Amino acid sequence: MGSSAAACCLDRKNMKIYDISLPISTSLPVWPGDPRVELERTSSIASGADTNMTRIMMGAHTGTHIDAPYHFLENGKTVDAVSLEACIGPCLVVELESDALIEKKELDGLDLGGCERILFKTKNSETGAHPGAGFREHYAALGMSAAMYLAEKRMILVGMDYLSIEAFIAPGNPVHRILLSNEIVILEGLNLSTVNPGRYELICLPLKIVGADGAPARAVLREQ
Repeated sequence: MGSSAAACCLDRKNMKIYDISLPISTSLPVWPGDPRVELERTSSIASGADTNMTRIMMGAHTGTHIDAPYHFLENGKTVDAVSLEACIGPCLVVELESDALIEKKELDGLDLGGCERILFKTKNSETGAHPGAGFREHYAALGMSAAMYLAEKRMILVGMDYLSIEAFIAPGNPVHRILLSNEIVILEGLNLSTVNPGRYELICLPLKIVGADGAPARAVLREQ
């Protein structure tokens, strides 16, 4: 192995990866009205079967997941048609102290540096949708002016560290509609509690469910 190849292997080995996905379990909180997570062991080696097999029941917007345009737009793309190019690439993690609505004025001073993907770390990461926690109606979320600002900046993915990017009570769901109508992938249910603000590589792979309005995803950040 040449020296350059060895250095490449060493760099990859020392490159830190942050798993920013919520663990799916029966104690994971879900949006009110959504199906709760059910995990049923349909066969067990301990009971004499050849394999362990699990039956999974949950909604498409369980835990860490993406919203496809079809979630709010009748003629929008379904999750199997969402481009993976939006879900993989450089991203910026921004930490904000807000525990309420995030509006444009809080984003004006950000140095986006041409970044097309942005993840918001807020107080939600301290008391968010972790297993065993109950659903909270009050959490940090994007406001309309912030959504319009991000659309104007031509973002291709926006993420939030709670089960919804939008406030619990938001008549007409304007934030979702603004982002999704501009082909911006919405990534919700992030766990950014151990991640410092800065630039990373995002790798987010939603399940390819044909015709679905969203899908759970395994999302990680890799130090650049």
